[in-house]
Amino acid sequence: MVFSSPLFIFLYLAITLALYYLAPNRVYRNVVLCLLSLIFYGWGEPVFVLLMIFSILMNYTAGMLVGKWHDDKKKSRTVLIVAVSINLLLLAIFKYTGLFVDTLKNIFPFLRSFDTPVIPLPIGISFYTFQAMSYVIDVYRRETAVQRNPVYFGTYVSLFPQLIAGPIVRYKDVADQINGRHESVSQFASGVKLFSVGLAKKVLIANQLAALWEVLKAGYATNGVLASWVGIIAFSFQIYFDFSGYSEMAIGLGRMFGFEFLKNFDYPYISLSISEFWRRWHISLSTWFKQYVYFPLGGSRKGIWRTLLNTFIVWGLTGLWHGASWNFALWGLYFGILITIEKLFLGKFIEKLPKVVANLYMFVLVVLGWALFDFTDMKQLGPFLASLFNGGSAGLITHDAWVYILAYLPILIAAFIGSGPLLKKLHDKYFKQPWGEWADIALVLASLVLCTASLVSSGYNPFIYFRF
Repeated sequence: MVFSSPLFIFLYLAITLALYYLAPNRVYRNVVLCLLSLIFYGWGEPVFVLLMIFSILMNYTAGMLVGKWHDDKKKSRTVLIVAVSINLLLLAIFKYTGLFVDTLKNIFPFLRSFDTPVIPLPIGISFYTFQAMSYVIDVYRRETAVQRNPVYFGTYVSLFPQLIAGPIVRYKDVADQINGRHESVSQFASGVKLFSVGLAKKVLIANQLAALWEVLKAGYATNGVLASWVGIIAFSFQIYFDFSGYSEMAIGLGRMFGFEFLKNFDYPYISLSISEFWRRWHISLSTWFKQYVYFPLGGSRKGIWRTLLNTFIVWGLTGLWHGASWNFALWGLYFGILITIEKLFLGKFIEKLPKVVANLYMFVLVVLGWALFDFTDMKQLGPFLASLFNGGSAGLITHDAWVYILAYLPILIAAFIGSGPLLKKLHDKYFKQPWGEWADIALVLASLVLCTASLVSSGYNPFIYFRF
C-alpha cells in the first residue's frame, strides 16, 4: 500500500483520520497513529513489522539508559556505541550483505562458486534507522529530552506519513508535537492541498516521464545523441517530481494530523552551483549527514586537507546510503569531487558568471550525475555516457525517437516550469482574491479525479526512493 494508490487515499487514510479524530485526547491519538502506522508498514511484508518493533524498543531502551546515566560518561557512551552499532549492523545485514559478498567474490576467484545470499530489503529501513539512531545520539548530546512513553516514541519512529521515504525527521524537531500538538481546520486544509500537489507531481508528471525514460534508455545505443540527452533529462525531472512529490505528500499528511515537518526540497534546479543544489535537494538527508557525520569528524575546523577528507567520507557514505551498488558510491564521490573543486577555487569564478550560465553549468553536471545514479549495471553506464557525446550511426536523433519525444513534449515543458517557483509565485499573488479559496478546492478535487483515473488505468508505480 502506497500513498499514490486509491486503496490508501480512499480507505486507509479515511479510516485513520476518522479513528484519530474520534480519539478523545492526545494519548489515545498517539496510540491510534502508532498502531495504524505499524499496520500500514506491514501491509505488504508483515514480517518486517517485527524488525521495526525491535528497532523501536531497542532505541527507546537505549535512550532511557543514556538519560539515566548522563552523569556517568563511560556508561552512557557505552550504551550509545552499542545502540549505534546495532542500528548500523541491521542496516548492513539487510541492505549490504549482497554487495559485500559479490565484492569479495570479485576479489577472490575461489569464492565465486558460493551463491550470493538474497535478503529482502525492508522498505524504508534507511529512513527509519537514521531517525531512531539520531534520537539516541541527541539524548546523549543533551540536545533533546528522553521520551519515557514507549508508545509516543513508537509513534515518532513509525509515523506513516514519512515512514518509508522521508523526509528524515529528527526527534528534537517534533518532540513538542509528539507530546502536545494542536490540530486546526486551517492546518488540515493546507495539508490536503499540499498532499494533492504532491500526488499530482508523482502521478501526472513523474510517472509519465518514467515511461519516456524507460523507452529512451532501452534504445540509447541507436536513438542518437539528442535522444540520450532528452532521456536523462526526463529522468532528472522524474526523480525530482517523484521524490519531492512524496515529500510534499508526507508533509501534507503530517499537517492533517497536527504535525509540521521541515521542508525537504527547495527548487533545487534553480541553483547556480553544485553546492547550492545540495542545499536545496533532500535537505533532511544532507542535514543528517552534516550533524551526525561531518561535524563529529571535525567539519571544516581542522584545516583544508582534513576538510576535504571529511567531505569525501560524507559523500561516499551518502552515495552508499542510496543503494547497495558501487554506482551509488561513485555517484556520491562524483558530487563530493565537484563540491570540493567549488570550495577550492571554482566557486568564486561561478559567482561572477551570468545566472543563466551558472544554472546551465549546475544542470548539466547534475544530469550527468543522475546517469551514474540510475545505471546500477556498470557495463551499461559507460556506453550510455558515450552516447551523450557520440551518436554513432544514429547521429543526432532518429525519426522514431523524435516522434516519441514530441508526444511527451507537453509533459517535459510542464516539468521544466513546475520545477521552479513560478507557479507558486503566481498562485500566492492571484489566489489571495476572495475566489481563491474556492479555486483551490476545485483544483484539489480535479487533481484527485485525474490522479485516481490515471492510477486505475496504469496500475502500481512505486516511488523511486522506496528502494532505499
